[in-house]
Amino acid sequence: MSFYVVVGAGPVGRQTARLLGEEGHDVVLTSRSVGSSAPPNVRAIQADATDASELSRISRNADAIFMCAMATYHRWPTDFFPIIDGTVRAAEAVGAKLIVLGNLYGYGENADSPLRSDLSLDPTSKKGTARTIMWQRAVRADVPAIEIRSSDYLGHSAISYFSLVALPSIIEGKPTAFIGDLDATHAWSFTKDVASTLVAAARYTGEWRRAFHVPSQHASPRELIQRTAAMLRREVPGTRSYSVAEMQALGMHELIEMSYLFESPMLVDSSDTETLLGVKASSLEEMIADTLRDHL
Repeated sequence: MSFYVVVGAGPVGRQTARLLGEEGHDVVLTSRSVGSSAPPNVRAIQADATDASELSRISRNADAIFMCAMATYHRWPTDFFPIIDGTVRAAEAVGAKLIVLGNLYGYGENADSPLRSDLSLDPTSKKGTARTIMWQRAVRADVPAIEIRSSDYLGHSAISYFSLVALPSIIEGKPTAFIGDLDATHAWSFTKDVASTLVAAARYTGEWRRAFHVPSQHASPRELIQRTAAMLRREVPGTRSYSVAEMQALGMHELIEMSYLFESPMLVDSSDTETLLGVKASSLEEMIADTLRDHL
């Protein structure tokens, strides 16, 4: 049995803690808002990851710390750095390995597709730059670090462009708008598969200070919209893509910066994750069903 600390109680953090608890490990789930609620066999402790001293106290004798905390989206360039710094300092203080939940933004707009985990980071956005700096901070730590990089989320309670922009209209049977090229194939990561990859990384015996991609399913936004509507037995009266002018008028400024992710095919190569960590992607049907759990 090992002792693990999961920082961040969002959908991925909670599922990661749940999986670790089910394996019989001693698990602490901590965040500023975790309260007293936690998955079975998991202890919940309210704490702020920016407080390295407090996190070090909680993490004493931990084998690994999972950094799954999330900053407010439009404040990534400012709020994420104290979070990663506090987590790294805590891991160094107690000698725990560090497993960081990341994403694909750091590869930038000019990266070749399919994206491989050994590609150099070359961010072309503020958010991608923030993610890159976070990983650079982790990889410089005095403890081994791994980053698990996911694409856009599907899953229950997941907050993503799809859940925010398209899903409400699909549920109501209204005309549905999204961003980018609706027919460009895109990678979608299931929150449960993200958690499974994080947990598997803790057992990795190879060389650390590297990244793994979450095994994902590929579908165009149009296909995802249609398959989601079909599962709900809804008709989608029409599907279109927002123009930049519309996004500006609607205050979707954060989407404009990252819309390049959907303007051309974005494929993810996770073959090393499947081979070395033994994690495979769930079916797209399972991902959609879990996303719609409260509506089926």
